[in-house]
Amino acid sequence: MKKNLGAQTILFPMPVLIIATYNEDGSANAMNAAWGGIHDTNQIGICIAPEHKTAENLLKRKAFTVSMADAAHVTACDYVGIASGNKESKKMEKAGFSVTKSEFVDAPVINELDMCLECELVSYDVKTGCMIGNIINVSADEAVMTDGKIDVEKLDPITYDPQAHTYRKLGAVVAAAFSDGKKLF
Repeated sequence: MKKNLGAQTILFPMPVLIIATYNEDGSANAMNAAWGGIHDTNQIGICIAPEHKTAENLLKRKAFTVSMADAAHVTACDYVGIASGNKESKKMEKAGFSVTKSEFVDAPVINELDMCLECELVSYDVKTGCMIGNIINVSADEAVMTDGKIDVEKLDPITYDPQAHTYRKLGAVVAAAFSDGKKLF
């Protein structure tokens, strides 16, 4: 029997997204956000509270990158989520992250994280913190690719468990999408 839990922010899996922007002085900043995902074709939607340095930066630059947090960098990815860019100017260095300027948007690509969406800002609602961005380019390190495609097992992305407040790894393949269901026709 199902039990009612009330209105809560629970959804599995919740991606761990690392959003990177440039500060006004040209230095890089990043934050961890779990409330996001694909919004529409070639668009991403993420909730970022307006008091975050990242929100201020993306409104000024109209660009940002989104990297997938991975198991190998979980401590650094958690750190950029709990350290405030408004208070900590050496956040990226303390996390051990280095950056390269995106070829496509005015935002930094975190070198240590193997997959990155390079985005232009479409809209940001200050009241709700909801942001939408156009995905201009997706880049991935060749080390996480198989036959020219991103290999999820090699990427090893983590997800956020909002009830246990933990990060988890994704599991094994259980079925072929848009295929196994055809057995029921």
